[in-house]
Amino acid sequence: MLRHMRTTINLPEGLGEEVKRHAAQRGCTFTALVVEGLHLVLRNPVEGAPPGELPRHGGAGGRLLVDPTDKGAVGEALDADGIR
Repeated sequence: MLRHMRTTINLPEGLGEEVKRHAAQRGCTFTALVVEGLHLVLRNPVEGAPPGELPRHGGAGGRLLVDPTDKGAVGEALDADGIR
């Protein structure tokens, strides 16, 4: 069952008309454009938010397996497991 919430939002002057024009150009409704925009915001990480934990690679004792100053070796290591 699809549920909806009806709400009121206050938009800066002119933004509502701009959204209406953009929605009309795309052939969608004002609501559909707002919903799409909210989904995009929620899917993308917030600017300034701390990044997730970086992957850890290396041998026993924390020894690096690739010299980070050797661009060729770094490229080979990155390409070793195929395109992601």
